Amino acid sequence: MALFVEDEYDHRELSGPLHALREAGATVSIVGPVAGAEYKGKRGEGSVTADLAAGTARIQDFDAIVIPGGHAPDKMRMRHAMVDLVRDAMQRGKPVAAICHGASVLISANALRGRTLTCWPSIAIDVKNAGGLYVDKPVVEDGNLITSRKPDDVPLFSEAIIRALAKQPPG
Repeated sequence: MALFVEDEYDHRELSGPLHALREAGATVSIVGPVAGAEYKGKRGEGSVTADLAAGTARIQDFDAIVIPGGHAPDKMRMRHAMVDLVRDAMQRGKPVAAICHGASVLISANALRGRTLTCWPSIAIDVKNAGGLYVDKPVVEDGNLITSRKPDDVPLFSEAIIRALAKQPPG
């Protein structure tokens, strides 16, 4: 599983799924723009080091992608390698989970047309303009797409990701 990171990520939206997934037995690789680089959470909350650079990552090596929110997705969507990984995962039907502003990476990947999802309310119009149907719910699952709104939704968001992984065929 690939967990994306960039500077100014929301600490709870990254650490919550990371801990839940690892507790469930998932192998999680932190994927950022530069391998070995340290990325800081918004408001100075936490830091994490990327295990792998997005430019060297290949979607066939991962069962799913998780995109935390905060201000990081605005930076991630400018990283072609991260956008390409999301597009590839969506096209292959692999679980892609985005919380808060994480949906903006899906918008850049042109992956929302005809999909139902949730996100932080300020980007709901962007979701609609990208062809998605915005709903205000803690978690929305639409096929392989899993979305949530905010840090308070992290427990339900993490549970949905774990369920999706359990449905994946082995290998």
